[in-house]
Amino acid sequence: MPRLLPLAALLLATACVPLGTPITDPNAARRPASQQPAPGYYADKTIRYEDYVYNPDVRSVQCYVATGQPTEVFQPPVVPLSQGQPVTLEFDLLGSTSQRFTAKLVHCDANWQPSVLTDMQFLSEINEFLITDYRTGVGTKVPFYHYRLQMPRVKLSGNYLLLVQSQGGVPVLSRRVLVYENQVEVSLRQGIPVAGAERYTMQQVDFAINYGGLNLVNPAQEVKVMLRQNFRWDNAKYNLRPTFVRDADRRLEYQYFNFENAFAAGNEFRFFDLRSLRVMGAGMAQLDPNTSPRSVALTPETTRNGQAYSQYDDINGQRVFENREYGNGATNGDYANVTFQLRAEQQAPGPVYILGALTDWKLKDEFRMSYDPETQQYSAQVLLKQGYYNYTYVVAKPGAVPDGVYFEGSHQETENQYDLLVYYRPPGTRADLLIGYQAIDINSRQR
Repeated sequence: MPRLLPLAALLLATACVPLGTPITDPNAARRPASQQPAPGYYADKTIRYEDYVYNPDVRSVQCYVATGQPTEVFQPPVVPLSQGQPVTLEFDLLGSTSQRFTAKLVHCDANWQPSVLTDMQFLSEINEFLITDYRTGVGTKVPFYHYRLQMPRVKLSGNYLLLVQSQGGVPVLSRRVLVYENQVEVSLRQGIPVAGAERYTMQQVDFAINYGGLNLVNPAQEVKVMLRQNFRWDNAKYNLRPTFVRDADRRLEYQYFNFENAFAAGNEFRFFDLRSLRVMGAGMAQLDPNTSPRSVALTPETTRNGQAYSQYDDINGQRVFENREYGNGATNGDYANVTFQLRAEQQAPGPVYILGALTDWKLKDEFRMSYDPETQQYSAQVLLKQGYYNYTYVVAKPGAVPDGVYFEGSHQETENQYDLLVYYRPPGTRADLLIGYQAIDINSRQR
């Protein structure tokens, strides 16, 4: 599993004290016009085999490995086949009425399409799990119920979609989960982009796969690999083929020269501290405790593109829910209308969005910013739960990965995490197994 930054120390250092039917929207009348969800995003209930939220009242979704450590929420849902530490799913349902939710697992192939396996081929129990662990929010202006579920153990490695449904089988949310077994030896190392200026703005990951203990018939064609940055799916590298096949050594090497395995390094993520709604935390400019929900305006920000790199610890786009005064952000964390402000002398060459784990790494309509030419400023108001957040500003590009460099810049000194997924389907079988997994932290602050 990947190494983590000293996040508990980082968060504690900034704190004063320790840390039914979902189709209808019963709370729509409570929300201001700016918080009314875009109907198109939530209207389509077609199951998507990705991280997705289908109900506008479902918020603050976290899917992680329960390690028992303060930083467990930053562990991506990636577990060995032994599953000694379970994958945990948590989410909130806004409103004063609880709902009956069930969960199921969908086994998927390497391309995240449903496989042809029956439930009993990857599970030892009935594939329907009633979520019975739920509690109401305590002392909050915005009423909600907090739900929690541990994923059941599976018998095969590979890709799984954890799907939560309401009565009638209507999808509520879905999360991707990876279960791996190290049948091959994966080695990762930081490479150097073969170019001029790119070596100062990009990060390259070279890797190799040793398959000495596994009888692979045609490894160059049958082994599939995928490379991710900060556990994101939106900018992952797919269908990478080996550049060298060393049959005598039973080794596949992946060393590219056209940036196939290189990512824009980006910048350390922006952050704000919303763990208190009584006093202003880092990144907050205004706080109105008398509104319902409470209103928070973040400090107006500017572009960082073209500026020198500044080193500080971030949490790689993640967030943690917490209430500074009472702890237990799961049930004590209230919701607030948070206004983001970004100054820009002119409009960007495309729509501007807030991006991070708070958006599921997607360009959601509610996180799209509007531009005011008179004030020369982008702004967006979003309903968020109390916590500590990382985020970034990106520019949408049709048919391409969002441009995070336009406002943030890119520096090879940036700390990022990368992980590699290795898939293989043995001859005569019907399942893509995840036979190797490894992660690396580039420019780690841990020494």
